[in-house]
Amino acid sequence: MAVDLIRDVIKPAIKSILYPTYEKRLLRLLDRTQTPHHVGVILDGNRRWAKNNFGRPEDGHRKGAEKIVELLDWCEEADVTIVTLWLLSTDNLNRDPDELDALLKIISGAVEYLAAQKRWEIKALGALDLLPQWLQTSLHQAEVDSKGCSPMVVNVAIGYGGRREIVDAVRDYIKAGVEGKKSADEIAEDLTISEIDKHLYTKGMPDPELVNRTSGEQRLSGFLLWQSAHSEFYFCEAYWPDFRRVDFLRALRAYAQRHRRYGL
Repeated sequence: MAVDLIRDVIKPAIKSILYPTYEKRLLRLLDRTQTPHHVGVILDGNRRWAKNNFGRPEDGHRKGAEKIVELLDWCEEADVTIVTLWLLSTDNLNRDPDELDALLKIISGAVEYLAAQKRWEIKALGALDLLPQWLQTSLHQAEVDSKGCSPMVVNVAIGYGGRREIVDAVRDYIKAGVEGKKSADEIAEDLTISEIDKHLYTKGMPDPELVNRTSGEQRLSGFLLWQSAHSEFYFCEAYWPDFRRVDFLRALRAYAQRHRRYGL
């Protein structure tokens, strides 16, 4: 009984008192000259959070969607200018139809809410043609409604897969060469890293300096596969709905303490 009291009551109470002070200290010591300009986030662990809380998968997805605004607030405070959120992978499209339908509706509602705030410019990334037409329309409207409203860009990666993105980029590059009346040899000769960059979903944007994944999984699963070649990675144990400001600040601190070598 005493052990349960310590675990369930005393420890959480102590944390609730100490963490605000700890957060303020982390924020005060944060070196803003070392803040990443582009942060990628893999929002992982929604279903496991729901299971631990005796809920349905959609309960976890809904709770995770609510967390997004908090994250964007923290990013603004830290002078991050681009945030790329992985909301749905191409593999996720193979989930149980009922769960997938609920998830797509939650994602649509979340993106519409972000656009309605007029605080961030929303851009949808991914193989959008794989999504239902109603969701494609919703995402396009969110982009229109939020265009130019803020210097901070929020990329929502939906129906996104890193390998698919590279294939799409190469395909677009080849199509552009054919339309430009180039021969096969000329197209092959002109193929460079910078040319591929021009055809990625993130074309025109800098690569992410920091990629953060929640839930304790230590892999990228194809997220920003091309763009993250020189990114720093930070893996957090917390499931996405439990991700806290202190976790975000720890990620920024870890990034600031690293020496980026770029392969040298």
